[in-house]
Amino acid sequence: MEKEITDFLAYLGSEKGLSPHTLSAYGRDLSAFAKYSKGKKAEEVIGEQIIDYFQTLKIKGIASSSLCRALVAIKVFFRFLKREKIISHNPTLFLESPKMWQLIPEVLTIEEVSLFLQAPNSETPIGARDKAIFMVMYASGLRVSELCGLNTGDISDDQIRVRGKGNKERVIPIAATAVAAVDHYLTQFRTEGDGPLFLSSRGRRMDRVALWERVKFYAKKAGISKEISPHTLRHSFATHLLENGADLRVIQELLGHSNIATTDRYTHVSRKHLHDAFEKFHPKP
Repeated sequence: MEKEITDFLAYLGSEKGLSPHTLSAYGRDLSAFAKYSKGKKAEEVIGEQIIDYFQTLKIKGIASSSLCRALVAIKVFFRFLKREKIISHNPTLFLESPKMWQLIPEVLTIEEVSLFLQAPNSETPIGARDKAIFMVMYASGLRVSELCGLNTGDISDDQIRVRGKGNKERVIPIAATAVAAVDHYLTQFRTEGDGPLFLSSRGRRMDRVALWERVKFYAKKAGISKEISPHTLRHSFATHLLENGADLRVIQELLGHSNIATTDRYTHVSRKHLHDAFEKFHPKP
């Protein structure tokens, strides 16, 4: 399928004017699928094989947003091949829309969050930094990019100033325990007064990749078998608020979502919450 993929990407770049970033992402998605197909020709691919492929990605813990993008890439790819008469049938024709892959992310229980937050050794520079990072993420539900973009002046005794998507700024409350963890990191192990709040071991601003690696490291150390990522803390933050009675609109504002539908996708009602709501509100005879 490599030649067909090359032709498809050339078509998208020249005829549709897609950005190099999008073309690169589509290329990676399609090459990964071609590798999974083990040399099958495009004409030989069937819908069941595509479904199996996405089930494999899901088991590996691939983010739902990445699953959606890959599904779109594959559907558009086979549509192109059918239109160009390279294949006689489109195996994606009866697949559901990308919404089928907007899976609920993994969430930690409160007990698992406690174990995770206790894993860093706060008596060491790296451990103190990591504990402060995780405390802030869980206490305020920040995105990874928002966390990495924090400066020392953005946090006060009871609130934190966050620059979100589209450079939109919001001010949200922060727990005293998270502030205490940040204060411990800054007073015990930092000499710089201004600049990035969280620094790498090389003295640079923390980035997404480093943060992802630290989450994986401490999840293993805490004995958590779930496939988690930095986003898991954000999702757990929202879910635990919901389970304890917070209004979805409040959670929307805290997370910085412009659309309530986005918040609804990132939070789910646990069975316990459903059961409690039923017991409280159902007019039993």
